[in-house]
Amino acid sequence: MGAGVLSTYRDLLPLTSATPMITMGEGDTPLVKSNRLGRELGCPELYFKLEGCNPTGSFKDRGMVVAIAKALEEGSRAIMCASTGNTSASAAAFGAHCDIPTFVLIPKGEVAMGKLAQAMIYGAKVIMVNANFDVALGLVREFTERNDVTLVNSVNPNRIEGQKTAAFEVVDALGDAPDLLFIPVGNAGNITAYWKGFREYQDLGRSQTLPRMMGFQAEGAAPIVRGEIVANPQTIASAIRIGNPASWSGAIEARDGSGGVIDSVSDDEILEAYRLLANKEGIFCEPASAASFAGLVKMHRQGLDLHDKRIVCICTGNGLKDPDLAVSSAGGQAIEIAPTIEAVEAATLGNGELGEPRRSRNSE
Repeated sequence: MGAGVLSTYRDLLPLTSATPMITMGEGDTPLVKSNRLGRELGCPELYFKLEGCNPTGSFKDRGMVVAIAKALEEGSRAIMCASTGNTSASAAAFGAHCDIPTFVLIPKGEVAMGKLAQAMIYGAKVIMVNANFDVALGLVREFTERNDVTLVNSVNPNRIEGQKTAAFEVVDALGDAPDLLFIPVGNAGNITAYWKGFREYQDLGRSQTLPRMMGFQAEGAAPIVRGEIVANPQTIASAIRIGNPASWSGAIEARDGSGGVIDSVSDDEILEAYRLLANKEGIFCEPASAASFAGLVKMHRQGLDLHDKRIVCICTGNGLKDPDLAVSSAGGQAIEIAPTIEAVEAATLGNGELGEPRRSRNSE
């Protein structure tokens, strides 16, 4: 069992002797080297940080464990968040683990079923709002200001503190920061947190360099790229369907401070990356996660030379968060056959991919 974020990085987090050292095994997620896609892009050092391996299937657990530990330390009566899915799942799970009431506001019809199922089965009180995420977050802010309830969205600085530990892990695994870090941008807390983590590690002498932060929003929900709030954000990538990011200024600081970019990718580019990661790397991430690799592919097509670059793409959540989309976008259907070996051979060998079937030894 992993030690958890609080224990592993205790000295680098805002903890006190009164902070409960809770954990559900969050953090310590794999950094997987590309086996195929890196070669195709001319990038010998391409890695994927699999944050979907956290307990509730997304990076949100890193920040949530810190936010809830501090809420418990302060004697909060309950926790609350607005969510497009992953935050609600994480808050509900840690709320259940720590026996603290959890309230989640979600935009009606805009949360993937896998995430909604998590929030519900963990026992949170799920409240659907007939509005988008930005409106829901405004309501949560107002409610938590008026009541003894802790807001656990990424506007809570303890969330950023927890999420920065992923940057620590990247450096710990590679021995230094990568040249470029590609990351999806929705509410922008994660790019803010990574940049904070990389800078803190450099200040401590644990890394010599800083990466360029390459953030990517969905084209239909790209307020930072457009420089204005998007009143009705639209994208198939529900986790980043946000029109007014709470950490907008942090994302700008990460971009400008690192000499990076914040750009957008279309839904078609996201889905292409989503399928490539699954088909060519065995990485099944949720659509929003694929925005990071989609951004890398886009920049490569625009002429970015990757041959001498060490690159990390952040895969923020597990693909099972949105199983319906996986089935609909897989590009093929399961076939039904009769229960005979001849039917199996016809179905598998009919296209000639495996050559001629070998003869059974028993038939020789």
